[in-house]
Amino acid sequence: MTDIKLRDLHYLVALADTRHFGRAAAACHVSQPTLSAQLKKLEQYLGVQLIERGTRRASMTTAGERIVARARAMLEASDDIVEIAKSFADPLAGRLRLALLPTIGPYLLPRVTPRLRKALPRLELMLYEYQTATLLARLRAGEIDAGILALPVDLDGLDVMPLYDEPFVLAAPSTHRLAKSGPLRTADLAGEAVLLLEDGHCLRDQALDVCNRVGMHEKQDFRATSLETLRQMVASGVGVTLLPELATRGAYGAARGIAVRAFARPAPMRRIGAVWRTTSARREAIEAVARVIATHALG
Repeated sequence: MTDIKLRDLHYLVALADTRHFGRAAAACHVSQPTLSAQLKKLEQYLGVQLIERGTRRASMTTAGERIVARARAMLEASDDIVEIAKSFADPLAGRLRLALLPTIGPYLLPRVTPRLRKALPRLELMLYEYQTATLLARLRAGEIDAGILALPVDLDGLDVMPLYDEPFVLAAPSTHRLAKSGPLRTADLAGEAVLLLEDGHCLRDQALDVCNRVGMHEKQDFRATSLETLRQMVASGVGVTLLPELATRGAYGAARGIAVRAFARPAPMRRIGAVWRTTSARREAIEAVARVIATHALG
């Protein structure tokens, strides 16, 4: 029977991440001699060198890299075993790994996190930020438990709960012709050049859909990496953009040099939803989190 301790795999992964025995030992809360000795024993047990020991830096051998990859999966699986047991003992307790899009997380989380802590005090949320494709890949691989993203997406093997519909608003320089007050008609945007996010952001595709419907076109010499970059470019007078409404509330609504205008109904919008694996053991906790978000996201 194989006698490999999870503790030793934890040491190996920590060393692979830090490339330094001292930092790896600190991350594992053990002394450096203890960590070094255990890793030497692991190499002796496996009969292969895992680590190239330099004077200042440690690196993995080819065998070490492959074993580290398997070790990560084993450690994640062992954590999942503990979390599954906790979820049956108390479905609304333990760790829940939740990922959000970069165009959702910074604006949604400050609104709902206090509500989540109050409603689900025994639940420990571990928060991540990924673009849609990466989020779905990590969800299907079991690396996260649930995602909050813009719908629709490919739901093969996944369950979904729609949470809220978020209107788009127009952000324009304060001196722009569209900066006047009052509801904005989509027809007013005809012929405008709009600043958009770079490829890979689903918000780009949603904004392009709006642009195509109302006769706007993309400004071809600029693509932003974040909503905050878009906001700064609008403030500097480069052009106009479409923002999700939550990105204009609170502190984000006070940007100087920018006028924000809401659209008259029916306003263009995006639908935000929660997704998780159909087979997930954390369904009850995920649905509880989703209900809190649905209730308080826009309120």
